[in-house]
Amino acid sequence: MRSDTPPPPASRPPARAEDHRPTRDPGPDAVPAPVPAPVPVPYESGLLDVGDGNRVHYAVYGNPDGKPALVVHGGPGSGSSPTAPRLFDPEKYRVVQFDQRGCGRSLPHASDPAADLSVNTTAHLVADMERLRVHLGIDRWLLYGGSWGSTLILAYAEAHPRRVSEIVIAAVTTTRRSETAWLYEGVGRFFPEAHERFRAGVDDAEDLVGAYAARMNHPDRAVRERAAADWCAWEDAVLSMEGMGTPYTDRVDDTRLAFVRICSHYFAHGAFLEEGALIRDAHRLAGIPGVLVHGRLDMGGPLTTAWELSRAWPDAELHVVEQAGHLGGGETRRLITEALERFADA
Repeated sequence: MRSDTPPPPASRPPARAEDHRPTRDPGPDAVPAPVPAPVPVPYESGLLDVGDGNRVHYAVYGNPDGKPALVVHGGPGSGSSPTAPRLFDPEKYRVVQFDQRGCGRSLPHASDPAADLSVNTTAHLVADMERLRVHLGIDRWLLYGGSWGSTLILAYAEAHPRRVSEIVIAAVTTTRRSETAWLYEGVGRFFPEAHERFRAGVDDAEDLVGAYAARMNHPDRAVRERAAADWCAWEDAVLSMEGMGTPYTDRVDDTRLAFVRICSHYFAHGAFLEEGALIRDAHRLAGIPGVLVHGRLDMGGPLTTAWELSRAWPDAELHVVEQAGHLGGGETRRLITEALERFADA
């Protein structure tokens, strides 16, 4: 996720898509590793009843009187990261995290095949976010996230634009069927060996994602575990050129099962969104400042989606990080942190 980056746009006219300011990321090995900060401790947490038998876990960090910000995790089904609040100044921000339905510490957990995914859709998650905002007494909040998180951020912001102060996104996706087809089919031309193994995991089914979704609902846990392992191996293959290890395969046990079950459920249904709706309706974001950060070498989510969104959302700045992929790196982190620092006093 230098010196060639211009000053913050406060001193410039509103940014346009053409103003995307490419920057170079030398990669994580060339960026001095920051001294690890302690894992933030929430001052408030709980399980919010959102209906349909679901309870969503949330936690709040930082300054109770600070600027509200919501961290929207990826996946779908990854669960929140305990280190994400480190990106925010704890003196200036009131940072909220939540585990989307079925994952993390939310209940019921999607690793249990009895957990009903028919009530786990994008519309349900948007409603959960709004319910959480009301529960916490927040009027407007900044939204931060990436990958699948960017899809959910856009869906929420387009439904509730008056409740969003700013948006910061890394690794832009809108989860169109065309994007999913690229991730699980098209990009296979670059990784034919790994893609052949991925296809073999569901006996070369014509609808790969749908076949994996079916396997993840199989009553035999061993079948589900094998499908989850094959799915994560493919995800790691797509990221293999980024030199960040195997973040998907590193997920274990119920965490991995829930992640793949939720992912395949959403992707098999086009994220329960009309194709192209999030970019088509980006005009609803007018007046909301946004920062989009995307790696030019993102194999799983090509830059074209971020570019199209920036063209449809005049208040968004697009930063293209030349040597970064889906997981970003030092320059991606810098740009995100810079945006959050700028918006802290807005």
